[in-house]
Amino acid sequence: MEITYLGHSSFRLKGKSAVVVTDPYDEKCGKYPRDITADMVTVSHDHGDHNATKLLSSSFIVRGPGEYEVKGVSVVGVHTWHDDKNGVERGANSVYVIEIDGLRVAHLGDLGHKLAQEQIDEMGPVDVVLVPVGGVYTIDAKIAAEVVRQVDPWVAIPMHYQQGGLDAKVFGQLGGVGEFLSEMGKGEVQPVAKYVITVDKLPSEMQVVVLERK
Repeated sequence: MEITYLGHSSFRLKGKSAVVVTDPYDEKCGKYPRDITADMVTVSHDHGDHNATKLLSSSFIVRGPGEYEVKGVSVVGVHTWHDDKNGVERGANSVYVIEIDGLRVAHLGDLGHKLAQEQIDEMGPVDVVLVPVGGVYTIDAKIAAEVVRQVDPWVAIPMHYQQGGLDAKVFGQLGGVGEFLSEMGKGEVQPVAKYVITVDKLPSEMQVVVLERK
C-alpha cells in the first residue's frame, strides 16, 4: 500500500485493487491537488475542510459509523467526538479503520479527546494511524502522542498541523509538527514524498513518518 499526503487531513491510500481518499478539503486549506480519483472517499465530519467530496470523482462516499466495503477494501466507522465535551462545542467525529492489502489504517479525523476503551476495542488492531496533532480544533501534540500509544500502531503519521497553504485567519493558531515529534521522543524527522508499507515488511518498532504535502 502506498500512502501520499494531500494536505491537512487528506491522504490517498493506494492498494492493489482500490484507492481510498480521506477528508478532501476546501479552499481554506489551499488548492486541492488536481486529478485525484478514488474508489472510496471517507468524510470524518461535515465541515468544509474535511468534506469537499465534489473536488474528486468517486463512486462511493463514507459518512459516519458503520461497516462498508468497496472493491475488497473494508472500512469500519467508529463514533467519537470533535471536542472533549461530548460534542457540545463541535459535534461528532468519525474515526475510520480502513483495511487495504491486509493492512489496517486508522484515520482519526478531527478527534477531540483521548479514546475510550470501548472505542479502541471497536477499532481493533491498527497498523498505521493518521493522527491530528495541531490542537485548537483537535487534540494537541501531547494528547496525540497519548492517543498513538493507546492505538499502538507500527507507524504514526501526523496530520492537521500548521503548514503552508492554510488560511491564517482560520488555522493560524495550529501547532507545528515539531511539537508532536518532541512528544513522541523523536528528533527531526525528514519528510518523505510517499510511504510504502506491506504486510511482510512491517517496521521492527514503532515509527513516526512525516509526509510531504503533494
